[in-house]
Amino acid sequence: MSSEQPPVQETAEERPPAEQKPEPSRWHLALREVAAGQVSVAFFSVLLAVIVGSVMILFTDDQVRETASYIGARPGDFFQAVQEAITGAYSALVRGSIWNNRVDTFEQQIRPLTETLKFSAPLITAGLGVGLAFRAGLFNIGGRGQMLLAGAAAGWVGVNADLPAIVHLPLAIAAGMLAGALWAGIAGLLKARTGAHEVIVTIMLNYVGYYLVFFALTRKEILQAPGTINPKSEPMPDSVVLPKILGDKFNLHLGFVLALLAVAFVWWLLNRSAAGFRFRAVGENPDAARASGIDVGRTYTVVMLIAGALVGLAGVNQALGTVTSGVATDLDAGIGFDAITVALLGRSRPLGILAAGLLFGAFKAGGFAMQASENIPVDIVLIVQSLIVLFIAAPPLVRAIFRLPAKEATA
Repeated sequence: MSSEQPPVQETAEERPPAEQKPEPSRWHLALREVAAGQVSVAFFSVLLAVIVGSVMILFTDDQVRETASYIGARPGDFFQAVQEAITGAYSALVRGSIWNNRVDTFEQQIRPLTETLKFSAPLITAGLGVGLAFRAGLFNIGGRGQMLLAGAAAGWVGVNADLPAIVHLPLAIAAGMLAGALWAGIAGLLKARTGAHEVIVTIMLNYVGYYLVFFALTRKEILQAPGTINPKSEPMPDSVVLPKILGDKFNLHLGFVLALLAVAFVWWLLNRSAAGFRFRAVGENPDAARASGIDVGRTYTVVMLIAGALVGLAGVNQALGTVTSGVATDLDAGIGFDAITVALLGRSRPLGILAAGLLFGAFKAGGFAMQASENIPVDIVLIVQSLIVLFIAAPPLVRAIFRLPAKEATA
């Protein structure tokens, strides 16, 4: 008989419990969700662009270059020059865009913020037009042409109609928005009826729109100012100029209020209306939207009409504004293309576009202060804006640099 004993069987009660990972707290999950979201990518894209811009500022600073030549002997001088260059540049940016602490009166201190709001108004409205098209799966690259046609239409009504201000100004605004809507609607209609790519169509319409406005500004019977050969209209009459909302001491005018109303309208349109649901459905999957009964072609046309009206409002802002009152061939001032950046940074969401427009308005207002007080080329601000687009277009790069979790990790 064998002396070996059979192995002892452990019961479920005697078996040690398996090690389990502790469940993450809700705060940890919330922070992970925020870090994995698109908002974090946008924020760190801006931060990364500012860091690269800072390096470029150092290369343009004379004191930094001089101290770098003897950094081995006196490194303290170099690092002090670096600190002064960076803090001087961005403090000048803040003084020129938000708050100027080097002046005495409150009106002078707050003036930079009002300039930021003024510059941001056309960026916000044009960004809404681009972003709305993005949400429907369309690329509205025709902001320049839409702004020029809208500004010319508003300017023509402003110069040729002799009406009371309470009628004249709304009529000019409506004419400009209608012109922008119709010009963008051409691309939407061609997309719906023939399948023409809206990127090609809107880019080509930019050139057509430019030369149409140029033609109008060289004909005295249409829009050219009397007694001049320059392609420019006469200044707008007082009855059609956007009124200043903080008095004559500030340049901020009604255009910013119209931009806020446009943000509210687009938010309601996308989130609370049946049309907005159709826009988003077509943008997500046009084939599925068509199968569910949505008229995709009609949706494309309607989206481009509304988008063009929003971009046209930016052109109206430029033509009837208190500073750039009048129509000229450079009326768009690059805003038609900057709006693409604003829409990308704002993730095509109305509130995001509002924040992005304010940021780029601050860049524009503060860039002049940087150049005037610190002798920094204003082109660096444009480079920072371009870098923002570059980094937003490469979210894996931003996530890798700042070790942000991927969106899939939150599922």
